[in-house]
Amino acid sequence: MAAPKVMRLLATLSCLLFLYFVYQIYQPAPIAKENDFKPDEPMRDPNLDLTFEPEGPLWRADDYSPDNPSAPRINATLLALVRNSEVHDMVSSMRDLERTWNSKFNYPWTFFNDEEFTEEFKQLTKAETKAECYYELIPKEHWETPSWINEELFQESATMLKEQDIQYANLKSYHQMCRWNSGLFYKHPALANTRYYWRVEPKVHFFCDVDYDVFRYMEDNNKTYGFTINLYDAPQSIPTLWPETLKFVAAHPEYIHENNAMSWLTDKNRRPEHNIQANGYSTCHFWSNFEIADMDFWRSQTYEDYFNHLDRAGGFFYERWGDAPVHSIALGLFEDASKVHWFRDIGYQHIPYFNCPNSPKCKGCVTGRFTDGEAWLNKEDCRPNWFKYVGMD
Repeated sequence: MAAPKVMRLLATLSCLLFLYFVYQIYQPAPIAKENDFKPDEPMRDPNLDLTFEPEGPLWRADDYSPDNPSAPRINATLLALVRNSEVHDMVSSMRDLERTWNSKFNYPWTFFNDEEFTEEFKQLTKAETKAECYYELIPKEHWETPSWINEELFQESATMLKEQDIQYANLKSYHQMCRWNSGLFYKHPALANTRYYWRVEPKVHFFCDVDYDVFRYMEDNNKTYGFTINLYDAPQSIPTLWPETLKFVAAHPEYIHENNAMSWLTDKNRRPEHNIQANGYSTCHFWSNFEIADMDFWRSQTYEDYFNHLDRAGGFFYERWGDAPVHSIALGLFEDASKVHWFRDIGYQHIPYFNCPNSPKCKGCVTGRFTDGEAWLNKEDCRPNWFKYVGMD
């Protein structure tokens, strides 16, 4: 009778071992936490290579004086959404950009606020430039929460997002700002006759002398959008953005551009946990605190229909859809990818990330440095995917 007991024991052990191996094979991969991240072998930053100006004819600062009515400036502006309380940080940003670029070309500054600008704000900002300055109030209908948003549901959603450490999730003004930047800023009457803009935020830095008219470069080379930094987003903040996008695309397949950047938008190899949590979206996006863009794209019927679809879905309030992923998905799907330009020669910082070229025209930043923060932040760089699927133009 001893033998059958031994056989039963061995059979039981075999079953347990089998279940253990099955578990080891099929258990879900743990999602890495930020503090647990050990960076993979980093991409060699192309900014380490000597950086030059873009190829082709460039407009130099020969006849751009602010009082020259025949100056070759095109219909473009430097654009900032800013509070009165941020005036000193705004002045810091202006000082950098005027020193490195705009003092040569004198493009106007257009400031937007959901409240009237103070005289102090106007005086301090006007003192930083010889160019024209315009101070605009955002219409209430562009800023206020739309009527179809349920306030109780918004508050519940904001609490849930805050519990997941989603930054600014509980600030309604942040949600309003994201919505305005996504689909309403270019509808302001003050921009009716303006085509191009360079977005500038308070407390950013510019490090490199830029000696050509970037707006003319965009126009002459038929570029729609220019960026410096390309990041991953927090997938918990946008779980339904991609599913809603797919609904829209299913209804409007004709809007997809044949030379799109779909592979960049849907890559699941480099950050698979992001793709899973964002339901098929890599979360890669152009960091839109810096963007030089052609508003004709935002004003197109394609983008208007896309924004209205997203707006009605409610994710600007029930989640934390930002203008960066919204703009980026639209560009990645509906625009020719060759019309998106990496301004590698423009040195830029928005804490904690940099674009720092290797150029004698740059000073004040470390060549090739992506971040001066914690090491795990290097994993947030999505430029390698853009370079892989689209290129470095």
